[in-house]
Amino acid sequence: MSMTLDELPAVAECSVTGCSYNDHSHCHAAAVTIAGSVGDAECATFIPLGAKGGLDKVISHVGACQRSECIHNSSLECTAAAVRVGPGAEEADCLTYEVA
Repeated sequence: MSMTLDELPAVAECSVTGCSYNDHSHCHAAAVTIAGSVGDAECATFIPLGAKGGLDKVISHVGACQRSECIHNSSLECTAAAVRVGPGAEEADCLTYEVA
């Protein structure tokens, strides 16, 4: 499987206000990693710092997904059209995550 950045799922929304990459509900990281454990797919890119990080233009995508039990996961790549990140079991979770 070979994909370009434009083919990766976009981070459509992020409601985690305490993340350095969040600016007005938009993720400014080039790509995020979804990690966590079964039943809790957390955004491993979350950084709770006061300094703002990321890119000037909103182009964030899902770079990797470690939740192999998710229905959107194929060979550790996210196949969802887009993902939403927000508070869940952890401060920053993938809200699109769904156990197969």
